[in-house]
Amino acid sequence: MRIIVNLDVMMAKRKMSLNELSEKVGITLANLSNLKTGKAKAIRFSTLQLLCNALACQPGDILEFVEE
Repeated sequence: MRIIVNLDVMMAKRKMSLNELSEKVGITLANLSNLKTGKAKAIRFSTLQLLCNALACQPGDILEFVEE
């Protein structure tokens, strides 16, 4: 099982760039890039909340569980 991060999908749906999202949530481009590419090992609930607020979405829109 694995968790897929669909941050890029939500950003595309909202027509938002990584720079714009970074400014809205106050997270560095490097950290957002790690999340977007799936390289991050964890995400804080506070970060997830900021992302959901900025993208007007639910946590399940960003994170997806996939059985292998």
